[in-house]
Amino acid sequence: MKKFLCLVLLLTVLLSMARAAVPRECTQAIIGIADGWNSSQVTLSVVEKNAKGQWVRVLGPYPGRLGKNGLVWGLGLHTNTQGVTLKKEGDGRSPAGVFALGGLWVTHKTPVKHHSGIPYVKVSPNDLWVTNTTDARYYNRHVRLDHPARTAWELKEQMRQTDYPHSIKMLICHNTHERKGGVVVGGGSSIFFHIWRNDGKSPTAGCTSLAENHLRTIIARINPARTPVYILLPRAEYARLRQNWRLP
Repeated sequence: MKKFLCLVLLLTVLLSMARAAVPRECTQAIIGIADGWNSSQVTLSVVEKNAKGQWVRVLGPYPGRLGKNGLVWGLGLHTNTQGVTLKKEGDGRSPAGVFALGGLWVTHKTPVKHHSGIPYVKVSPNDLWVTNTTDARYYNRHVRLDHPARTAWELKEQMRQTDYPHSIKMLICHNTHERKGGVVVGGGSSIFFHIWRNDGKSPTAGCTSLAENHLRTIIARINPARTPVYILLPRAEYARLRQNWRLP
């Protein structure tokens, strides 16, 4: 009987580890909490593990905006339950789950303070981010041309050049080529943190936006050596998944 109970306990632990969405080596996270699946409002905080291994909040809470239609499950480090509704291109929802963080994409005239280990791209007229669902090779990928965008297709996929809210962007690795399982064409693309529009009065198309000073403060804090992640969930889902997903 004792052996049986030990086996059950071991299987429970292994299943919990398999479901865990936050990597064991992660010691830094941006947490976004929305009131519900249909909310475009979010509260953002940065938490870190201290020397005792305890999670403590180091930045925030800051207000932010999500997609105009709220949230839906995205493709990231977590495992989605079979049959759940997933993000699709153009659905106006922000991807929920746990996601790695990518590089910076900047047109702002004032440089963005950041850790040297974070890739930093000064966006030019040559830079595209492909959202066209008919191009499986480049969908949700950065493409740099050897010339400024000029064809109709290139201009449509060109990264924004003069739009203030998109002048500072940090990649949220939803449905990216680095993700285990690769990219799902049509599964949602071009998901970033960026500056909010109309001082927060406007939602996004699926990104997470916040005030410029708060975005800069968060970016300056992010350290790739800590394996940082972005956790975005409705409040009830965060509470439900906290233990199994090893959430802070």
